[in-house]
Amino acid sequence: MLAGVYQPDEQGRRPPECLYGATKMWAHLNREGIEVARCTVERLMRAKGWRGVTRTKRVRTTVADPAAARPTDLVDRQFHAAAPGLLHVADFTYVPLAGGGFGYTAFVIDAYAGLIPGWECSTSKAGAFVRRAIRQAADYRRRQGHPLAEGAIHHSDAGSQYTAVRFGETLLLEGLQPSIGSVGDAYDNAHAETTIGLYKTECIRDGSPFRHGPIRTLADLEEITSAWVHWYNTSRLMHRLGRVPPAEAEAAYYAATEAATPAAHT
Repeated sequence: MLAGVYQPDEQGRRPPECLYGATKMWAHLNREGIEVARCTVERLMRAKGWRGVTRTKRVRTTVADPAAARPTDLVDRQFHAAAPGLLHVADFTYVPLAGGGFGYTAFVIDAYAGLIPGWECSTSKAGAFVRRAIRQAADYRRRQGHPLAEGAIHHSDAGSQYTAVRFGETLLLEGLQPSIGSVGDAYDNAHAETTIGLYKTECIRDGSPFRHGPIRTLADLEEITSAWVHWYNTSRLMHRLGRVPPAEAEAAYYAATEAATPAAHT
């Protein structure tokens, strides 16, 4: 039951759920129709020395531009939203490449359930890739049939990529209000930093179930990031959501909203 998750197969691979600790593994097994007590899962994992991964401290990547005009902080650390599409938080991180150099991955995260509607990888820290992540997120919502709400907020730290004029233009075109956290505040963009911490721990680190060798090229980075984002959105259990994935939490919201909306009479 658990050996197939925590022990590598003949190709040395493990499923993403090998990242789970005992509580999430117990929830995962029960969602799969395997009825088991949490104490049993805890006992088996303890006996075999199996454990989930833990996040390490993140190194800040963005650097503020002191000459840039900065929007007001519209969030004030309140990283909660009453519905999807009301508040996006964004940030990017670096990824060391085998042989030298770095790749960079930008994320746009919806604050309602933590779903990642937009992401982009690059080998340059120039601002184009963070703008592409914004456009990808807006397109994702339009394809869903749930375009971003009027007055939706985009929140980030004061990195130069997020205070540039062209970035502001991108937000304006997508109908988003800019919001920038306070400089020097360790919690100014905590929601995005938490998600990036998960990405670095679950996807990028050595031994990750998403990696099949060294990360040498931009294509390698895009491949594992795409796989991780898909799993994160559709399968990764979130404690704060009642141990369901972000996409499932959003689907439940939309279903409840549609059920509560009176049918139009013709």
